Amino acid sequence: MASVLGSRGLPISLTTRFLRLLPGMALLSAVGYAGKLLEKTLNAYAKGHHWAFPNIEYVLWAILIGLVISNVFGVAEIFKPGVATYEFWLKAGIVLLGSRFLLGDVWKLGGVSLLLVAIEITGSLAFMTLLGRLFGLRPKLTTLLAVGSAVCGVSAIIATKGAIDADDEDSSYAIAAILALGAIALFTFPILGHALHLSDRAYGIWAGLAVDNTAEAAAAGALYSDAAAKLAILTKTTRNALIGFVVLAYALHWARKGQAHAVRNKAAFLWQKFPKFVLGFLLISLLATIGFFTKEQNTSLANLSRWAFLLTFAGVGLRTNFREMRKQGLRPFAVGLIGEAAIAVFTLVLVMVTGHFAGF
Repeated sequence: MASVLGSRGLPISLTTRFLRLLPGMALLSAVGYAGKLLEKTLNAYAKGHHWAFPNIEYVLWAILIGLVISNVFGVAEIFKPGVATYEFWLKAGIVLLGSRFLLGDVWKLGGVSLLLVAIEITGSLAFMTLLGRLFGLRPKLTTLLAVGSAVCGVSAIIATKGAIDADDEDSSYAIAAILALGAIALFTFPILGHALHLSDRAYGIWAGLAVDNTAEAAAAGALYSDAAAKLAILTKTTRNALIGFVVLAYALHWARKGQAHAVRNKAAFLWQKFPKFVLGFLLISLLATIGFFTKEQNTSLANLSRWAFLLTFAGVGLRTNFREMRKQGLRPFAVGLIGEAAIAVFTLVLVMVTGHFAGF
């Protein structure tokens, strides 16, 4: 029987789902705007009173406000569905960011990024696998941690979990460890970048290579500079684009061992795992390159991208709950921490050596 329609002709179930998102989306907007307002107010007050106050970006304020709400008060159930949409706003922001890249720049920077990403993924997978064995972690938990660290954090873990038939417990351990490490990277990378006097380009590529989750990579870049944020997102998007190949390799590996379903159609599998927002980013970049958008439209798209990222950064803080992460145990976190530190150093050296020859 046909579904019952609401007053505007929409299925009631769809309308209900949308209404369930509104409280959380309102919270994201409020936290993001509060961060923006706090930045503006504090900077104006400091300037008016001649204080030597550091210019703290709205990105950090939005994340900190979200962290306080999540860890002191907790996020009520009514807000959680809408808060989870921060991943949608992240992808929307990346797609719209394509308007700020000409296709030639994407090709040039993407080529360098692709080479570095290939080296980073290969080295990270090998090191994390060795580390997991040394610490005696379960093999599939080791796989999830390796893929999460090497490719794209929680998204990679979720994609790999289904492909290798991993337990819910293993995926929970891996996700908790990656989220905790992402929060640490968010605050340590900008400090290290400034201490090492990295250029915007070098730092952006480093953050895109070494920070796991796309939201944290974008935030870590934005905390350094706008230019660094663009490069961090481009490099991280290159990593994301390779997720299908990595997951496919592990799916075939575990299928050969008789511990996962066989992959019958490799091309369909790759398309299913491929992050479609990458294509949206390239399409917008192509349209900007051929002059499809006017100057005013390009500016509007860039502003929309910043607002989408503002909701993303608010979501990063709101979804990070350290108490929940602590419940998952220390061994996966220890493996992740050692591995992430090694990957950060490895990719930093990689960027500095490449930068010496490429001039950044």
